[in-house]
Amino acid sequence: MDPAVIGTRLASSVIAPLVTRLFVKEGPGAGLVDKPVRLSALVSFRGEKRTLTEKDVARLAARLVREAAESPGETPCPADEKTAVTDALTAKLLALGRLDMDDVQAVRLGHRELARKLHQKAPTGQLTADATYFLDSLTEWACLHIINFFTQRSSFVARTLVEQTRGQAELIAKMDELIARNPRPDAHDPAFERRFLAYIVKKHGRLQIYGIDLVNSPGRWLLDGTYLSLEATSPADAYEDFLLGHHRRRAGHRPADEALASHHHVLLRGEAGSGKTTLIQWLAVSAARRDPDDRMAYLAGLIPFVLPLRTLTRRGGELPSPKNFLDAMGVPLAGEEPPGWQARVLGGRRGLLLVDGIDEVPETERAHVRDWLRDLADAYPGNRWLVTSRPSAVAEEWLAEDEFVEMRLTPMRSADVRSFVGRWHAAARTGAHEEDEALAAYEAQLLTAIRTKPDLGRLATNPLMCGLICALHRDRHGFLPVGRKELYQAALTMLLTRRDRERGVSGVELREEPQLQIVQRLAYWLIKDGRTEMGRDRALAEIGKALPALPEMAALGDAGTVLGHLLDRSGLLRAPTPDAIEFCHRTFQDFLGARAILDEGTFGMIRKHAADDQWEDVIRMAVAQGRPRDRADILRELLHGGSTRAVLLAASCLEQATELDPAVREELELGVSALIPPRTPEAVTELSSMGPLALDLLPGREELPDDEHAQLCVRTASLIGTDAAIPYLTRFTSHPSADVRGQLALFWHRFGIEVYGREVIAQLPYDDLYLIAHSVAELRALRELGGRPWMRLVGDFTANSLLAYLDPGLLTRLDLRGTVDEVSVLGQFPLLEVVSVSECPQDMSLESLRELPRLHRLSLSARHASRAAGSGLCLPSVRTVHLYDPGPTAPDLSALFPHATITAAHA
Repeated sequence: MDPAVIGTRLASSVIAPLVTRLFVKEGPGAGLVDKPVRLSALVSFRGEKRTLTEKDVARLAARLVREAAESPGETPCPADEKTAVTDALTAKLLALGRLDMDDVQAVRLGHRELARKLHQKAPTGQLTADATYFLDSLTEWACLHIINFFTQRSSFVARTLVEQTRGQAELIAKMDELIARNPRPDAHDPAFERRFLAYIVKKHGRLQIYGIDLVNSPGRWLLDGTYLSLEATSPADAYEDFLLGHHRRRAGHRPADEALASHHHVLLRGEAGSGKTTLIQWLAVSAARRDPDDRMAYLAGLIPFVLPLRTLTRRGGELPSPKNFLDAMGVPLAGEEPPGWQARVLGGRRGLLLVDGIDEVPETERAHVRDWLRDLADAYPGNRWLVTSRPSAVAEEWLAEDEFVEMRLTPMRSADVRSFVGRWHAAARTGAHEEDEALAAYEAQLLTAIRTKPDLGRLATNPLMCGLICALHRDRHGFLPVGRKELYQAALTMLLTRRDRERGVSGVELREEPQLQIVQRLAYWLIKDGRTEMGRDRALAEIGKALPALPEMAALGDAGTVLGHLLDRSGLLRAPTPDAIEFCHRTFQDFLGARAILDEGTFGMIRKHAADDQWEDVIRMAVAQGRPRDRADILRELLHGGSTRAVLLAASCLEQATELDPAVREELELGVSALIPPRTPEAVTELSSMGPLALDLLPGREELPDDEHAQLCVRTASLIGTDAAIPYLTRFTSHPSADVRGQLALFWHRFGIEVYGREVIAQLPYDDLYLIAHSVAELRALRELGGRPWMRLVGDFTANSLLAYLDPGLLTRLDLRGTVDEVSVLGQFPLLEVVSVSECPQDMSLESLRELPRLHRLSLSARHASRAAGSGLCLPSVRTVHLYDPGPTAPDLSALFPHATITAAHA
């Protein structure tokens, strides 16, 4: 059987690195022995030098199948048999460890005979003819490379294998040449893809960690050494879903870069500086590498398209179709791709589309962006999409109709902060002994400060702020400014005036204030236009208007010279393309735009844009930077705006208002008191939709007048659903009201299982409270916390999971709000006193309830009760029965429950 069928799909550059991972690396002295080594000692998943597990071998097999099956051309086997082919190939590769031969004997056999030996050790099983042929060809092609590997490692038999070695190498070379000369329309795709992917790795494989380039340091750092994987979680469901009893299962926290492993379409929300763009770089580079690490292996074979919306929408034209992707991305290779390449990639479901920055598009254009996303997803199904946005830029479930799962980047945990600080200082090392010793001392000092100073710890919640803190701490020799405003002011000073001095750059030294006047003018234009990127011509025009009033800047030269100086020397502005200008980070744009608003006194714009998510940080920073009178005017504009959002935004600014007119403060507190605490379910929904904005305004437990207000506040914080809500919720774990504590139990699935379980669930008294689990993971975590006597299970569970994680010696009440595959398992919990089954399987039998001597209250459907009554079953210990859906005529259940009071129930 000729493996050329596979050879035309898999070049040696693809298959060889995968196959060689099956064998241990040759150590010193290899080749000096005179006795051949058995294959069982050479494979990397057995023996003393084991480096792969059987699961790893399965991943390699999956990669081989995927690379071969998804290469351009006719599909070699039915799609629904790819898994079966993968399993069969895995078994054959694992059979290498059971062959009773050495590498010399394997080479003498030849690749076809070696493949037959593997078939004998691991029979193929039931596959269609096409799938069998595909598997046989793939196995032979792998064996060809295995033998070639042996001939290269076995120096002690090289003389006897020269001819055979030459034959193997010649056959592989011919296969590669055949791939290169193939006259099919897609023949040149692999060569171009290699060039494109290499470009992606170089383009996005480096990261600018803000502030690290102060002294003798390069501006960009290898992504591998500096990337920090943060967590993402699904957002809260709508509160009304719970009022209606709709219990949707939600995943807990997971690494953000693995979100696309389980979901093909993800809308990821994250605050400014939370690492959204860095995550996109990491995903693009992981997909572009031929051999990504095991955790990112699910991206292997995908072609990444990085599509920053700020760039795509800058000119106000149409968003690009696939054939224009490379040009829109600014890829120098644009125009060199084989005709129709993009369509073949997307049509073959090999696309990884990374769309960055919905929030960086003007609000009026976002509906157009959604239509563009929808059209592309409909035209090219099966590809993977990640779309990023700030949290409040678009409504909840904005892309739900297009099957996008919404996730949110969580704030950095203390462990993440420690890791980031360590990586920042590692990347900042220059190699000079004294400097690096000082840097290590700064690192230890900063970690102590973050751990012991609450104000500093509250600032270090995302990569941007952590980077600023690290840079300023080193720049100021261990001293840090206090507060967010002071942090940004110090960072601007560092960039605009100290950076050149510290790097030893000669030339004109400009004062900070004139430079701020220029950059804040650019920031103001961007904010008013709702953008984060402007054309070079517009930047030159704005600078030209400012120069007559700034002689110190005008002395540098014309607008082009001034812009060039700011781009080259400050690090505050950058040019992603020759004709585009943007700030190094959106946060600086907002800070400087707020400064411009204060200078111009255009506070009427505050009220106009109070509902615009792009203005939230601008308004907060204006309050932080303004004089007392400015603050009062800004807050009055918000209060007179009339909307709930404007009032909450004003209240969130109080933290920044160090000095404020008492009358304005009183007016603001009066406005907030009408909204907080929430008094109705509708108010809970409205407040929770504001996200973290509302969280800091919720009153503490001691400030609430009664249990009902406490319950509504707990619901609000839970629906906001970020880890920042957990410290607030922990205040209510010992609340005397079971209804309040019941809310805490209800919302476990909205948070990270471990942290919420430890901080909230473990602290709840449970003598009068149902603990609620939506997943087996929560059941497992609850068992580790010691278990609970009252349990409510929401979702689908198996009998095995109940037996594994519920304690028969503890469980007394069980409320099943989902399904269990085998209800007879209830008989294994002899202490049960109360049982409720609201979604019974069609064939559910109540026979197992005979084994529950303490059972005295039962809730189940009338249909199943009637069926049990007809079977002759009798449960005399049951005293109370609640029937779901009893119908107009109540069934006669006197024989089944001779001593029970029977009533209708509601699920």
